[in-house]
Amino acid sequence: LAAMDMWKPFRNSVKKNAPKARIVFDKFHIMGHLGDALDEVRRDLWQQLRRLPDGRWAKDFKGSRWALLKNPEDLTENQSAQLAKIRRNRGGIWRAYEMKEQFRPIFAGALDRDEAAVLLDRWCARAQRSRLAPFIKAAKTMRHRRDLILNAVEHGISNGRVEGLNTKVRLIIRRAYGFHTADAALALVM
Repeated sequence: LAAMDMWKPFRNSVKKNAPKARIVFDKFHIMGHLGDALDEVRRDLWQQLRRLPDGRWAKDFKGSRWALLKNPEDLTENQSAQLAKIRRNRGGIWRAYEMKEQFRPIFAGALDRDEAAVLLDRWCARAQRSRLAPFIKAAKTMRHRRDLILNAVEHGISNGRVEGLNTKVRLIIRRAYGFHTADAALALVM
């Protein structure tokens, strides 16, 4: 098994160097792809609101990014209130948020490959009809990579922990710039 990002050169490398490996697209990257689509819809709406003569709408929408991208169970009170405002106003941004959240059960861990396939196909069909260009594009990607996504569901493999560790290592390295002795860098790490 090879769990990986959705980037084509990664797949090609595995196919070339380990032809018998079963490729699995990582939940971490798939959900990130959907988060990017949601963020694109949010940015478009933000630009439209900023151009309105009344700045009140843009001001009310400001700060919605993290409320939209976070998992619902991780929201702060302010972010929950922001999301409730977005829900009341409906529109494309709420549809985009629902699209992201409706994809989540595919990786919840309670489904077998066939059940996940049904949900994935339904999600792709809905995304194609959403009239939200980033989600139409995401659905096309998901359809083309369907078997690799279902491999992830079937095997329950994720790179989430590794990606989280990579982020921490990059943060330590970035903070260590300017330290010229090993003792100073070690003190930062500790």
